[in-house]
Amino acid sequence: MKYNRNLLLSALLFLVIFSGCNTSENYEAYLFTYFTGNGPGEESIRFALSEDGYNYRALNNNQPVLDNDDICTTGGVRDPHILRGEDGNFYMVVTDLYVTDMGWKNYAMVLLKSEDLINWQSSEVNIPEAFPDEFGDVWRVWAPQTIYDEEAGKYMVYFSMKQDDDPDIIYYAYANKDFTALEAAPKQLLFSPTGNACIDADIIKKDGKFYMFHKSESGEPGIKLAISDKLTEGYEYPSLKRVDKESENVEGSGVFKLNNSNDWILMYDVYGLGRYQFTKSADLQHFEVIDEAISMNFHPRHGTVLPITKTELKRLIAKWGKMNDPLAEATADGLKKQNVNIDSEKSIIRFPVKKGVDITAFDPQFKTFSGVSVTPVGPQDFSNGAVQYTIEMEEVGKQTYSAIVSEDHNPVLDGFYADPDVLYSEKTGKYYIYPTSDGFHNWGGYYFKTFSSENLVDWTDEGIILNLREDVSWADHNAWAPCIIEKKIDGEYKYFFYFCGRQKIGVAVADNPEGPFVDSGEPLINWKPEGINRGQEIDPDVFTDPETGKSYLYWGNGYLAAAELNDDMVSIKKETLKIMTPDNTFREGIYVIYRKGTYYFMWAEDDTRSPNYKVRYATSDSPLGELTIPENNIVIQKDLEKGILATGHNSAIQVPGKDQWYLVYHRFTYPKGKDMGYRAGFNREVCIDKLEFSANGDIIEVKPTLEGISR
Repeated sequence: MKYNRNLLLSALLFLVIFSGCNTSENYEAYLFTYFTGNGPGEESIRFALSEDGYNYRALNNNQPVLDNDDICTTGGVRDPHILRGEDGNFYMVVTDLYVTDMGWKNYAMVLLKSEDLINWQSSEVNIPEAFPDEFGDVWRVWAPQTIYDEEAGKYMVYFSMKQDDDPDIIYYAYANKDFTALEAAPKQLLFSPTGNACIDADIIKKDGKFYMFHKSESGEPGIKLAISDKLTEGYEYPSLKRVDKESENVEGSGVFKLNNSNDWILMYDVYGLGRYQFTKSADLQHFEVIDEAISMNFHPRHGTVLPITKTELKRLIAKWGKMNDPLAEATADGLKKQNVNIDSEKSIIRFPVKKGVDITAFDPQFKTFSGVSVTPVGPQDFSNGAVQYTIEMEEVGKQTYSAIVSEDHNPVLDGFYADPDVLYSEKTGKYYIYPTSDGFHNWGGYYFKTFSSENLVDWTDEGIILNLREDVSWADHNAWAPCIIEKKIDGEYKYFFYFCGRQKIGVAVADNPEGPFVDSGEPLINWKPEGINRGQEIDPDVFTDPETGKSYLYWGNGYLAAAELNDDMVSIKKETLKIMTPDNTFREGIYVIYRKGTYYFMWAEDDTRSPNYKVRYATSDSPLGELTIPENNIVIQKDLEKGILATGHNSAIQVPGKDQWYLVYHRFTYPKGKDMGYRAGFNREVCIDKLEFSANGDIIEVKPTLEGISR
């Protein structure tokens, strides 16, 4: 048999160009496309990269990679889904919605197509305008996705729509050849046996079957799974139970296969808490949580992941890699990784290390993406000053940094915590910090922990002491701003823990500072004092007057209320209630101390989301006395030069037997907080610095430090 050489070459060329997923390169990385929230500028397409499917870094400083003005008319796009096409192109579909102006009503989606993941053509598809007879009354068009229909030889777009008061239904339609419009009116794809609203579908083909994951909007919330032998019909549920592993509401499921593996990842948006959950499965029906293996330097909302080649990875880095956010991460065990600062503007790197790290031979252990290098490598001697490091990104540039190692004690707690209340326990001879558990979206935390220390420097996590969901009947979230006091009653130590839950104040009691604490069973403060019509009933502080032994509770947001506590410490003497709001700088976070005959009242000014959050003070001659405000009454405020922002909501501690004081406060997470917008307000860290007084008793303004204390 003779072969036509030109015909054979043409056939081979066709296979190379149009093999789509059968690319000549292996998939060695991942592209994550997502948006970040509902606020201005957040409903935009963003990209992040990973080389292992577990650890992701944002491109373009977590800023949009496409201009909304170029691709939509509403001003916002969300829920991006990206697909590698059978023809070698890439396809992306997004919801056309700008929540700031439109609420949750929208009418269109955007179809996008690219040859290289860099340059995209786009077309808007307005459903009521395109199909007025069938869907002229549609007022919600959400979360489109696309998949190639092998039988039809076309790209199918599927999405949910809502008409009148009917529940959301998942529909499908085929895109035209140019991927600029839908060929015909959508048809219903999924028929829910319960009639519940269904949105956010994601279809995966495995072993000849089609697995559709979607959110159930009503009924039991969560991700449900329906399976069919055909792409466009016949979806049935193996079970109506949710397949995700959360107890919270979730949405935006996204499934992708790990490269060189038989395992699949199902991820979804735990939107109420502002976090993602990742799970893994070999059969797409049984999943295990792998959150501890996942890291991201951004906070995504409803996105999808696409396996990509190393060539595509480098192309994306060349386009959207930035030297002020290089794709390099220091990973050494001795580091406080959350606080490593690679500052391209100042050409410095700060490596905060834990106590005892040998800085004469310290290796930051940089982990980089392909195309990114860091030199020198291996252990370096930092004991004589800065070491020069050069970070180079192919086709982006290179920069040399002066790197220092510092044993920073701030933050004093690992992780995100805020609103710290500090206690010295006479029973145990230890110090304790009781903070808000932070890092929850919109301050949605639901439990309290405590941390112990013998020296105010080295802190031990003692675990959860009160869980609103398990231990409190009247609140299950917004666990904020606790305070505690130790009292000796009938010769026995008791610990009274005042806390916020759902903007009410409760009290729990324990025999030890580590708990367990038992809630009283009802809120202590769930009402506004007479004459108060603003603010929230939050941020308690408890104080025992060393002159009289009487105890007082202070609280308020936008106002300051105070009252004497009864001897039982779980009720107040309402006849002593007094409004003590010092001036219009008072926001929240009152804290009272006594020193040398003077009562000091400290409070937070501004909003905890603001970099200008700070602490002021006044003085009095009694716990409920008139307040005197010094001319300069700043206790602590931001330090822009150091990058320390939003220093507020403090407590203070006196070393027993000494006139030696320390201020315990929170700040935005360092260094990332400055670029997080309002999210910095619930990603905070607890710090300690010295609190000093002048000869006449004035508080000397505390300068916040990275180093902290080392007593």
